[in-house]
Amino acid sequence: MLRATIEAGMKMKAIRPTQLQRLNVDTTVQSKAVRYPTDARLYHLGRERLVKAARAAGLNIKQSYEHVGRRLLMQSSRYAHARQMKRAKACTRTLRTQLGRVQREIERQVKQPTGELKKLLATAHRIHTQQRHDKNKIYSVHEPEVECIAKGKADKKYEFGNKVSVAVSSRGGWFVGSKSFTGNPYDGYTLAVQMKQVEKLLGKQVKEVHVDMGYRGHDYEGEAAIHVDKRRRGRTPQSLWRRMKHRAAVEPSIGHLKTEHRLERNRLNGAAGNAVNAVLAAAAMNFQKLLRAIPRRFMREINAILGRLLSTSDFIGSLITLLAA
Repeated sequence: MLRATIEAGMKMKAIRPTQLQRLNVDTTVQSKAVRYPTDARLYHLGRERLVKAARAAGLNIKQSYEHVGRRLLMQSSRYAHARQMKRAKACTRTLRTQLGRVQREIERQVKQPTGELKKLLATAHRIHTQQRHDKNKIYSVHEPEVECIAKGKADKKYEFGNKVSVAVSSRGGWFVGSKSFTGNPYDGYTLAVQMKQVEKLLGKQVKEVHVDMGYRGHDYEGEAAIHVDKRRRGRTPQSLWRRMKHRAAVEPSIGHLKTEHRLERNRLNGAAGNAVNAVLAAAAMNFQKLLRAIPRRFMREINAILGRLLSTSDFIGSLITLLAA
């Protein structure tokens, strides 16, 4: 789909081949459609889903804590809002105990769980045992692969989703690559995979790639020249320095991709949904640019036709004037 938008742009002459020789590559976070994680809510949702899956499998759950758990969850939120943290923590501990009881009751009845019940039991066990400073924590019951990625900005310190690498043409802002990654890999280790996707779409057209300082120590060993941005000019030639400073043009492109083309709120399920949503968002961005290029192309053709007509009428007018004289 992404290749089709690029080929359509080439046929419409909206994309010039020289624009695809220099790319800007950067990473962003594709946020998942999950609520902000709290321990109390994770314990409550984990218990609810376990009870539902167990009853669907034909098990008899003696005590589901349905009404008591809902009441404790509300009390925990109200105590935290009133800054009564000891009472809030007591409610959270009780919710954790209830999750453990339901989990052990299911394990006593089923020695070898299968299917959805087995997956939920594994998720519930991780939620029940995880601590604050543990790695690979669960932040969502229905999306256990969601990662907490530090954004490093005051207004929004953390984002919950997965990392996405994008490749954008330095001139024109056309998306020629969009790759989703599981976990939270280092930016430099995503460059080789991203360039492999770009080469599938464009071949060997790319000559230069500009990246930020987060790509120092990257793993790419291909034919394209990788220029890592730096704070000071030093011995960098003026022309190369200007192109390196133009790398920041990828930032507004990512902003439009997130706010206008659904990269900010991914509603597709699982790691496959993350990959599909990233590619569809980039293709939608290119498609919007193609729609905007259509009127400009028609206006150029209309202006050319009008220009030929005007030049022809001027010639006929001057010829009539000469004949009348």
